Amino acid sequence: MTRRALLVEDDASIAMVITAALEEEAFSVDRCDKIADRDRLLAANEYDVMLTDVILLDGDGIETLGQVHASHSTMPIIILSAQNTLDTAVRASDTGAFEYFPKPFDLDELVRAACQAADSHGDLGEEEADPGEGLPLIGRSQPMQEVYRMITRVLRNDLTVLILGESGTGKELVAEAIHQLGARRAGPFVAVNTAAIPRELIESELFGHEKGAFTGASQRNIGKFEQASGGTLFLDEIGDMPPEAQTRLLRALQSGRIRRVGGEQEIAIDVRIVAATNRDLQPLIAAGGFREDLFYRLNVVPIQLPPLRDRAGDIEPLARHFLRRAVKEGLPPRRLSAAAADLLARQPWRGNVRELRNFMFRAALLAREEEIDTATVETLLNSAAVETVAVTGGDIDTVIAGWLADSGLPDGDLYHRALAVFEKPLFEHALARTGGNQLRAAHLLGINRNTLRKRLGELEINPERFAD
Repeated sequence: MTRRALLVEDDASIAMVITAALEEEAFSVDRCDKIADRDRLLAANEYDVMLTDVILLDGDGIETLGQVHASHSTMPIIILSAQNTLDTAVRASDTGAFEYFPKPFDLDELVRAACQAADSHGDLGEEEADPGEGLPLIGRSQPMQEVYRMITRVLRNDLTVLILGESGTGKELVAEAIHQLGARRAGPFVAVNTAAIPRELIESELFGHEKGAFTGASQRNIGKFEQASGGTLFLDEIGDMPPEAQTRLLRALQSGRIRRVGGEQEIAIDVRIVAATNRDLQPLIAAGGFREDLFYRLNVVPIQLPPLRDRAGDIEPLARHFLRRAVKEGLPPRRLSAAAADLLARQPWRGNVRELRNFMFRAALLAREEEIDTATVETLLNSAAVETVAVTGGDIDTVIAGWLADSGLPDGDLYHRALAVFEKPLFEHALARTGGNQLRAAHLLGINRNTLRKRLGELEINPERFAD
């Protein structure tokens, strides 16, 4: 049987290509480029699927989809858009769209989706639309479009999500977006860094404990699972979770129930699990450091975040965004010159978005003029470069004195910059000694683990580089 499709697209070349591809799959295609013509065709015909652009000649195609959905509730809608932002992806999802394709898209994938949508015509029911607020992610690059698409696919279900990516790529922001824009937005969002909790306390933190369960347990404690009831539990750095806690977490995920440490009663849990890690879990599994069955429980919907070096086109809008954020933090307003933005886009940003954010905050603080130009960026890049003290002979005092004499550090910043130069290799040495384990590195240095984590972020040191 011939399937009928309505294509609403104001780019004639794109419309022609899509029409030809659909007709090869036995579709009969009606085309238009205006909302008014779309409504006229919908009033006169029945379609198995509608494909529509967002920005049309006479308005926003998404804004008017509510009335289309109301009168054609079983007709699947596929949205195409060159407005490649998370906001657009979420707006598309909120309409109950069958699928969302950012431009440029894979034509074969689009045709497959149209066939699936047409075959499902009549099976779709109405869904409530509740526009999301507080969208935390920025970027129009193709890698980020895939992230947006994956986010929109998990908003209307409770599937477990595993977010993968290097440190500083924004894994917690993705977790927050899934919560804020999903069906559980009215519930709590509880984030727990599993690597920052001492091994002997992690089960108590996650599952809670009863009074008297262990020395110092003077009262009942409600764990993170219960605190997140009705909402989302975000388990960050899941690859660093101790093996014994992995076992209890697996049991909780399998049974949907937990038991407080020292308790006898099982408690039903109602949470969505979103986990994240900057580590490659497969080698950990092979080495016995991470349970394979837990990995498969968590890896239901994986979302891979791209490093900033793979989305260079997003660097300028991110940099400008952080300058606006800096003003809200009490820093002076700054502008970024086009040449300076181009220079920023050519940097490797090994610390990813977090490193860029810290850099732009420093630039807002230290720039001498309202406009941040290439000279300012070059100065800050040079001062932030990795500086090492090579001890090739003689005593350390002589080496340090010679380095200070030749350093060229700016007046008024000598104390802090010199400390940073010597502090960074010290922390890197501790991480190398402990295989990247931050708890052991903090113990080796004789400082609090939270202090270590704070300084690692400020010095833009990625502990993952030192992992065994």
